[in-house]
Amino acid sequence: MHPFSFHHTSNINESVSLKKENTDAKYLAGGQSLVGVLKLRLDQPTHLINLGLIPELSGISDEGNTLTIGAMTRHAEVAASSVVKNAIPGLAQLAGLIADRMVRNMGTIGGSVANNDPSADYPAGLLGLNATIVTNQREIKADDFFIGMFETALESSELIQSIRFTKPVKSAYAKFKHPASRYAVVGVFVAQLANEVRVAVTGAGSSVFRLPEYEAALTNNFSVSAIENIDVSSDDLNSDFFADSEYRAHLIKLMAMQAVTQAK
Repeated sequence: MHPFSFHHTSNINESVSLKKENTDAKYLAGGQSLVGVLKLRLDQPTHLINLGLIPELSGISDEGNTLTIGAMTRHAEVAASSVVKNAIPGLAQLAGLIADRMVRNMGTIGGSVANNDPSADYPAGLLGLNATIVTNQREIKADDFFIGMFETALESSELIQSIRFTKPVKSAYAKFKHPASRYAVVGVFVAQLANEVRVAVTGAGSSVFRLPEYEAALTNNFSVSAIENIDVSSDDLNSDFFADSEYRAHLIKLMAMQAVTQAK
């Protein structure tokens, strides 16, 4: 690990200003991905900006038809929150399936979303729920936020403040996890919204993506029977020593059917 300056900041403006002054600086949220990257010397920032002491970046609030979660809210908090369980059970379920207890107690929703690991769980939840990412500069719909592997629409100094969700009618997340890392080999989030059904897949491609054919079928008939005969193409899916593209295509179908069955 290369030497760096570590900054404690107390508000969003201070953090953003530091980032603008030091173009190679990194925001530090939960650190579950970034610290590993630094230890392997895959990145060498000269400044780290700690976001953990900024109170307005944490917390969960129910605002009628919407649920807002602060960017620094820990996975364990989302999983255990009665507010989230009542508003969006599928999101609480997803948070409880992330990695292990230690990671859930340190990792944050904002850090996970900003990192956009192709096997991370939260991107599927955000895309499936048609969430809005609120930054210090603007609001970005999930459809426009996740661009590619470890790539998002965030600008260099832009900071995620919160994630806003419109409450669905039903939702659920089903995941086939890697036995060691517990990342998603394939994870599928299904959400029945007021006017549509959305199906988002993580772990299977270079970035999270939606399944339009499943969405159309489930919008007409929200049941397993609507998709059980629709196969998923293995084209452009990930293939590695643990699961080839055809196996992942099969898992997408199975996880989608499981999510529909569990949706509430």
